[in-house]
Amino acid sequence: MVVEILGTIAVAGGAWLATSLRVVKQYERGLIFRFGRVRVNPRQPGLAMLVPFVDRMQKVNMQIITMPIPAQDGITRDNVSVRVDAVVYFKVIDPVLAAVNVQDYRSAVGQVAQTSLRSIIGKSELDDLLSNRERLNEGLELMIDSPALDWGIHIDRVEIKDVALPESMKRSMSRQAEAERERRARVISADGELQASHKLSQAAATMADTPAAMQLRLLETVVQVSAEKNSTLVLPFPVELLRFLDANTPKREASPSPSPEEANGQVAPAPRESDDAAPGLMSGKDG
Repeated sequence: MVVEILGTIAVAGGAWLATSLRVVKQYERGLIFRFGRVRVNPRQPGLAMLVPFVDRMQKVNMQIITMPIPAQDGITRDNVSVRVDAVVYFKVIDPVLAAVNVQDYRSAVGQVAQTSLRSIIGKSELDDLLSNRERLNEGLELMIDSPALDWGIHIDRVEIKDVALPESMKRSMSRQAEAERERRARVISADGELQASHKLSQAAATMADTPAAMQLRLLETVVQVSAEKNSTLVLPFPVELLRFLDANTPKREASPSPSPEEANGQVAPAPRESDDAAPGLMSGKDG
């Protein structure tokens, strides 16, 4: 009989321990509701003792929660239809407020994030959504964090993931980017021509002071062209080079050249009179 009583007591004690002991994990906090009233101090990680049939424990996760925000359709301030999705990172900093002030803090944060994202889309321009996302992320974080503080929630960060544009807007932006690139290319080309003209002007002034430099430049150009050996080069002979050679060539004094007969030591005979002079001579004798 005594053994049965001891066994019953042991079973009852085991049941009592089973209903009164709880294990709280490292990333959790245990809220104790005693007769429906929450205890101010939550139970820390470890083994927690409850009063059976009096206390009830609710565990609250204190880890950072990653929640994707569904893509929202909106019209920007410059009247462009876009579709934007984002992601929000938050965590519970006050488990009592998260369990008492809001029924489901995950759903509440998700709804506030969607409405805040739509508001940000309507207040921003398309260029801001595409290039100035850091400022938009900060503004979106402030908009979500304001009501979340009353729920014991801290918004760690908010990131805009993607901005989907209509196909017509994509084509327009492509044409705009192409025109911008072409404008830059033309400006760079014109700047290069301007600098080259200044250098050519200086080179022309230097060559004008030294005429031989022009000839050296011409010969260098000929060497560069002939290095390829795949073209025929027609080079006009420069008149300046002829003048240079004529000016630097010594001149000889002109002297009469001897006839071939004088060179052999013989005297050339007198020229013979023509037959027309004979009748004149004959008439002189007769007179």
